[in-house]
Amino acid sequence: MTTEADSFPRRHARTQRFTLGAPRAFSVAPDGSRVVFLRSSSGTDRANSLWVRDLSDGGERVAADPRALLGGADEHLSPAERARRERSREGGAGIVGYATDTAVELASFALSGRLFTAELRAGTARELPVPGPVIDPRPSPDGRHLAYVVQGALRVVGAEGEGDRVLAEPDAEHVGYGLAEFIAAEEMGRSRGFWWSPESDRLLVARVDNTPVRRWWISDPAHPDREPQHVPYPAAGTDNADVRLFLIGLDGVRTEVVWDWARYPYLAHVHWSAAGAPLLLVQARDQRSQLYLAVDPATGATRMVHADEDPIWLDLFAGVPSWSPSGQLVRVADEGGARVLAVGERPLTGPQLHVRAVLDVSDDDVLISASAGEDADRPETGEVHVYRVNELGMERLSQEPGVHSAVRAGGVTVLVSATLDRPGAQVQVLRDGKPTATILSYAEDPGMSPRVTLTEGGARRIPCAVLMPQDYQEDAPLPVLLDPYGGPHGPRVLAAHNAHLTSQWFADQGFAVVVADGRGTPGRSPAWEKAIHEDLTVSLDDQVEALEDLARRYPLDLSRVAIRGWSYGGWLAGLAVLRRPDVFHAGIAGAPVTDWRLYDTHYTERYLGDPAARPGVYAKSSLVTDEGLSAPADPHRPLLIVHGTADDNVVFAHALRLSSALLAAGRPHEVLPLSGVTHMTPQEQVAENLLLLQVDFLKRALGPS
Repeated sequence: MTTEADSFPRRHARTQRFTLGAPRAFSVAPDGSRVVFLRSSSGTDRANSLWVRDLSDGGERVAADPRALLGGADEHLSPAERARRERSREGGAGIVGYATDTAVELASFALSGRLFTAELRAGTARELPVPGPVIDPRPSPDGRHLAYVVQGALRVVGAEGEGDRVLAEPDAEHVGYGLAEFIAAEEMGRSRGFWWSPESDRLLVARVDNTPVRRWWISDPAHPDREPQHVPYPAAGTDNADVRLFLIGLDGVRTEVVWDWARYPYLAHVHWSAAGAPLLLVQARDQRSQLYLAVDPATGATRMVHADEDPIWLDLFAGVPSWSPSGQLVRVADEGGARVLAVGERPLTGPQLHVRAVLDVSDDDVLISASAGEDADRPETGEVHVYRVNELGMERLSQEPGVHSAVRAGGVTVLVSATLDRPGAQVQVLRDGKPTATILSYAEDPGMSPRVTLTEGGARRIPCAVLMPQDYQEDAPLPVLLDPYGGPHGPRVLAAHNAHLTSQWFADQGFAVVVADGRGTPGRSPAWEKAIHEDLTVSLDDQVEALEDLARRYPLDLSRVAIRGWSYGGWLAGLAVLRRPDVFHAGIAGAPVTDWRLYDTHYTERYLGDPAARPGVYAKSSLVTDEGLSAPADPHRPLLIVHGTADDNVVFAHALRLSSALLAAGRPHEVLPLSGVTHMTPQEQVAENLLLLQVDFLKRALGPS
């Protein structure tokens, strides 16, 4: 199945959802003189270069071009690097990540497993001759050394390429140093496994022992001649990796960091700055208690700075914990029914804001991203803004309705803003709050604008987006397609143009498309997010409530309702046609979690607990148990199950178990296996044709518009 070269499915796939060519991964020099970022050369070029924007003369220049550095050769990625990119959902190529020294003068990055550095002032880049394949190279704060990981060993080399040596190497099978384990990278937002001291004389290094973790085999059935990939996967209720932390000096002196590993096995976050001692956030297995610990660099002993407890669960947030320049603990906490910013023991925000992340901490204020809380003066459906907060109050930096984020240093703020009325995101450079420059995007214009209305549905005021065909004249009700993610970490109702492009394309095929962010999705209140505790099926209840309420205001044909989704949204789509065939007439379940016992520990146990202790809870949210298939056998509702055979996050076994259960129950369904495809589906032809196949299925299932 192919399409015209300029069709939306083709362009959507070729541009990786119109993200290629957009600037990203910003770093600001502490003297405010330059901004460093990644960007590819066009909206169809996957290979990112490292760029520098000089703020004195306003010029942009390439600091490192991956094609020139590799001499035009193709990239070759090690299995470990491929796994890292899968965890971060990185579909680009070239320089996909970099790190800098404190002055933002030296940058390091890996290409094809080789170590490169770039002098950001001079604009020159070169390779350092070290063993490979190199993963996650990072300069010391003073720029004199670089640390990197090779085959489970942490090594260090001088910035000129001298004195390369091992600091820590595997001392047993399944042991590695310096990289985040699967569960930290996939679920905790911790992609790193080592941290430099502010004095550049030692590092904190994670030692990961995967020996206790159950091994799974990820095979490619289309190539039976190839050996399966052997991966440690910590499924719910099974053992996690054993993670310890060591202080290792450049002289080789090694000191273990000590805390109650048995009670707090999850190393969630690490922070080390000149403002205080190394700071750890460690969590209990049930995620209902966590400790903020300060480390004594001389002895490895830890002392408790703060403790949190919650009867349901504790969330993790980007940018915290950290020290303020004055040495106070900066954290995000759920207090008084609101998600607040706290500095020391004092909350600086209240219920009018729902804090999402800490972006920067300075002497004068804390920069945060936040959405409107439940006590806000007015609803701001789908909006996320940037605020400056201190003891005197708060100031919103982003003004126009949209989704905003920022990076800041040296009096310079890089503000990234996506709005409903323009494609992509605008990147403005602010100095002392005033715009001074714009960083250009080379991303392609989608050539279409969503006909979207952001609203609320039902008694719970569920955030919703409603999209109608561009040429719709309101002459008849339309078949309905629900297009949710509908669960934790994945808001879809956003005040941003590109967030609705795929939904608009489906609308233009003759559907009224509804996107609803029910309970469990982030951005509203702690109680809203935690309402799915021990019962994920409330996500489906909210989809139904939103649909029925919107049908009173929009021309929705409730006799023809379909639902599609991916990952959690795929599970939700499967749940919809199995549990509520009275409402849903067809479903597309993409990479669905069909049996929550097969999903990972940190995510699944947060919401459903220990499967051995709570089997009924797991059964209620499962698609493959007797309870999961408890809806009446008639009427049969068409269900298309789509899954990548190489998925190492939601493994292909989920789709196979659902298909087997449906077959045993005598329920017709279709299965579309995507050979060699992971959870991301980055392949251009797969991504393009997958959209077309879904529309074909929906039209067959619901009948012509």
